[in-house]
Order: sequence, then structure tokens, then C-alpha cells
Amino acid sequence: MKVIALVVSVVSSASAWPVTPADVAKLGKELTAAGAEKDGSKDGQIPAFGGESKPTGSWTFGKSREDFWKYKDEKPLYVIDASNVDKYADKLTPGQIEMIKQVKGYTMPVYPSHRECGIPQNVADNTKEGALKSTIASDGWSLDNAVLPSVPFPVPDSGIQAMWNFLARYQGLGTVYQDIFTYLSPRPGSDQSIAYHSAAIAYYPWGAKGTHNPKENGGLQQGSYYAYSEPAALAGQGTTQRYYFSKDTDSFYYFTGQRRVRRLPSYAYDAPMIGYENQYTIDSPGIFGGNPDRFDWKLVGKKEVYIPYNVFAMQRLNAKISDVTGPHFVNPAFRRYELHRVWEVVGTVKSGVRHSTPKKVIYLDEDSWIAAVGDDYDAQGKIWHVKENDITPQWEIGACILNGYVQNDVISGRYILDMAVVGTGKDIKNVPPDGNDPHLKDSFFTSEGLQAVSSQ
Repeated sequence: MKVIALVVSVVSSASAWPVTPADVAKLGKELTAAGAEKDGSKDGQIPAFGGESKPTGSWTFGKSREDFWKYKDEKPLYVIDASNVDKYADKLTPGQIEMIKQVKGYTMPVYPSHRECGIPQNVADNTKEGALKSTIASDGWSLDNAVLPSVPFPVPDSGIQAMWNFLARYQGLGTVYQDIFTYLSPRPGSDQSIAYHSAAIAYYPWGAKGTHNPKENGGLQQGSYYAYSEPAALAGQGTTQRYYFSKDTDSFYYFTGQRRVRRLPSYAYDAPMIGYENQYTIDSPGIFGGNPDRFDWKLVGKKEVYIPYNVFAMQRLNAKISDVTGPHFVNPAFRRYELHRVWEVVGTVKSGVRHSTPKKVIYLDEDSWIAAVGDDYDAQGKIWHVKENDITPQWEIGACILNGYVQNDVISGRYILDMAVVGTGKDIKNVPPDGNDPHLKDSFFTSEGLQAVSSQ
């Protein structure tokens, strides 16, 4: 028994340090600071890494980002539709193919590829410093040690390491949404959609200047706050959640009828979100969120896939919402696909654990580590949800974030557009590490904080 324990210990230690000193030396050279291949593809369709995106002219917050993007006048190279999908199938996910073949009129406009999702120098420095130190805990899923903000595992050798690169990606100190637009398309046979508006704030305490580790701030990975203003049935209700690097999520909800905050102990994983007609689960926004502990994550490898990229159209603040939301899918005029290299990660629900989608396939952009596309499978092994994140540079923090999320249900025919500011007139406020916002503090993301702000 002692020999077996020793062998397990050795294996665990070996998998905890996937990067060799030789690998670390490649960061910033053959590899980008985030661990992506710096060179482009052999056929030239994917360019070499171009460095951090910069605006043209004198862009300042509040001005249209798209107007200051140097490639704003580009036109699609081609459009993938039902007539030519088989030609491009080797660079599409099974879910994307399903959408094109099953949903009448669904298309994917493909544009020239640009690789300008970078990370600031301090994040690059932390990545290099922490590459030999980052570890997954003995439970197999917690981020036990890392030098943050960084890419904890720039050269991953397991699926859980790649997933933490996504979950702990640099996003500044926080993100403030003055108005998030969310749209749930009508049920089949109906024309009654639901439009949601909410204010939201995300807080990443380890994103502050300097170096931090996952055990600081009580192990808080993210503080999250939502407060609904529409529809009327949800107006005034709000939620605060505290996500951790190594323990269960804390969830609190303010109910207007009771004028009080209640803890929701099971408001995580595949629990249905309040007010979304059982179409949306807690861990769905952004393709995947919350603790990754219910799945075994397998790192399949890299492949080339058409993914949503440089989708500045989703930050057209003066657009008409009605132009964005079609009856069966988001208007392709507000979608942009580019060919990029991605890491393919397959999540399979662990034995003895339940989840409504027992298999997930997630494709992580190699430059930003953002989950770009995801396919959810049901218990019968059929594709259920086809998910996409719109990836776009945000110049004030020197990195890319997701500025829109779409979940297509190929079984019911409904879709959800979420995390969008398009048409709201109020842009995303990305707070840099040395930025200041009165809400970005631990006490705001508590039950007491939710009670105080909701009672105003």
C-alpha cells in the first residue's frame, strides 16, 4: 500500500509542473507571452501573432470602438451556409455544422483573421515567473498555486489546466456593465420573446497591480452582481455570487416581494436561472462558468476552427436591438468569424455526479484563452446547445474579453443572446488593475452588500 501511495504522489507531482525550463524560455520567442504559437499557419490563412491591438486615432471610453479599429472596413471573404458547409466542415465544430444544416437561413460570414489579443507586460511577467509554480490541488480540480494575474499554465498538459487558463484569464480588476441586454427567443409557434435588462459587475481581486495567489482574499476567484430592471416580473430582483478557486460557490438572491436577501445553497452548476423558462442554467453564461469539479477534462489538442473574433459590431451602442435579434438566430451582420487555432477540451461528467449536459466540448482560443465555441451534449449523446463567445480587444486593459454570448438550443429551436451591450447606448467599463470603482471591493459582493444596494 505504501508503494502505491508513493507512485500516486510522484504522478501527481509530475502533472503539477507541466512546463520545463526550456518551455519557459520559449515564452515571448517561439511562443507568445500567453503560450500560443507565434507563427501563423503554413497556408497563411492564420497569420502570425500581431501583438496587442491598438486603436487608431484618439479613442476614449464612450466613443464607438468599431470606428477606431484599423480593420473596420473589411468585407467577408466568404459565407458558409447550407450549400457549402461540407467544403469547410473540417474547420467547423459539430455544433456549428448542426446549426447550418438544421436552422434554415443560418450562415457564418468569414473574415480575414487577425491575432491581436495580447496581455499586458505585468501579466506576461507573472506568466513567466509562475509557469513552473502553478499547480492543481490534490482534489484534481482546484487551482492551488499560481502567480496572478497570469496564464497559470501557458503550456498545459491536461484539460483542467487549460480550463483554469480560461477561468482565471486576465480581465483587469473588474468589469462594470451599466446595462446588459439579454434576449430569449420565442417558443416554437409563438412570436413572444423576452427582453431582459440588468446592471452587472464582475470583480477579480487578484487582478490588482502586483502579484497575487489563489489563497488571497479568502480564495475569491470572482465576485458577481446582477440587478434586473426588465422585464417587470424581475425588476428590482438581484443576485450576488462569490466564486472561489477551491470551494463551493456562495449565492445570494434579493426577492422584491419579501424585501430581503436569501441564500440559495443550490444555485450553481446546472440549476435553472430564475426567470428564463428553464432555458438557461447557472454555469451556461460565457460557455462555462463556476467550479469545474463535476467534470473530467481531457485535453484533446489543437485544431483550426472558425470562431467569433474581433466582433466589434456587438459594441455598436446605437444599433437597433430589433436589427440584432432575428426570430431564430442573431443577425449575421452582427457576427464575425475568423480562422484561429484553438485548444479542444472535452468535459465528461464524473461517475456518481449528475449534470443535465453530461458531455461538453469547449474550444479555447490559443491567444486569449477565452472559450470561443462550445458544444453541449444531452444524455442521449445528441448535440443540445451550440454556444459562442464574441471575442474582442478592449484597449483600456490591454487584453481581449467576451462582449457577447449566444446559446443556440438545436432541440427546442430557441436561442439566448446574453452579456451584450449592443443597442443599449452604454459601453462596457473595463477597469484596469490600477483603476478605481467604488463597487470593486470584497464587501460589495456579500449578502449584506446585496441587501444594502437592493434596498435603496
